[in-house]
Amino acid sequence: MRAIVCEEPGGPEVLEFREVPDPAPGPDEVVITIAAAGVNRADLMQRQGFYPPPPGAPPYLGLECSGQIAATGSAVAGWQPWDSVCALLAGGGYAEQVAVPAGQVLPIPAGCTMAQAAALPEVACTVYANVFMFARLEPGETLLVHGGASGIGTMAIQLARVHGARVVCTAGSAAKLARCRELGADLAINYREEDFVAALAEFTGGRGADVILDIMGAAYLTRNITALATGGRLVIIGLQGGAIGELDLGQMLRKRATVHAASLRARPLAEKAEIVAAVREHVWPLVAAGKVRPVVDTVLPLAQASQAHRLMEAGEHIGKIMLTAEPC
Repeated sequence: MRAIVCEEPGGPEVLEFREVPDPAPGPDEVVITIAAAGVNRADLMQRQGFYPPPPGAPPYLGLECSGQIAATGSAVAGWQPWDSVCALLAGGGYAEQVAVPAGQVLPIPAGCTMAQAAALPEVACTVYANVFMFARLEPGETLLVHGGASGIGTMAIQLARVHGARVVCTAGSAAKLARCRELGADLAINYREEDFVAALAEFTGGRGADVILDIMGAAYLTRNITALATGGRLVIIGLQGGAIGELDLGQMLRKRATVHAASLRARPLAEKAEIVAAVREHVWPLVAAGKVRPVVDTVLPLAQASQAHRLMEAGEHIGKIMLTAEPC
């Protein structure tokens, strides 16, 4: 098969499309012939040498895909060759085939194309695991989403809205703010021009956010704690603003606040399977009903992975950037 190979850390130009060995399924794995794969910011970090795949994962970039099952391992039940599926991956999406644990495989949601289906696993699993399974967002509570126009953000806005929560988000342009409102955000804040802490306080009558989903890390840590409501939960899933920050424990004690930092990629297989099963039960029906939809900005051929990374680095996209091995 062919895959996008990154021999050494660097810019988008280090990505090469070349022949590599075909994958073979382990006993509990399936091999998927890939139709489409999502591009995530974690892929850029791996390309730069900052986010290596966990042990045993394919060395190639790519954390989600869609396609058809080509082969199944001896212990796999419930899936068979030619099934159309999408999957959460620990790596290997930028390729023509990938071997993936059967517990991380999902059916294509009704009404979705292959490209749309490949845009779902990483964002749906990340949002559901952190906002609902851990932070337990309740109807009537307020969720603050940083990066509302990202793939994660567009999914979080929709799921929280359907769940009956009030949604506040940040974004950096008028077009992104408008799209966030279309998706269901009650308040969209331009972080380049406004203080999100003050805007949130005004919107909530001084209460703050019950749950904050944060991609910035250290740069927003102090302000996020200030923005939390009493009993609030801050969930950090990205470090775009740095990894080391100062935490005011006194303020946390007064607010009875929780700070939780979590990644999805390196979790044990059993945990990933539990999250995938929950997403299939709770999110897939919403997608099939049209209440939650993947937001796809750009679709490029797999061979143009370098261009996809340049687009993501430019930061002008809304939703997902996708790579396809065939027309989707």
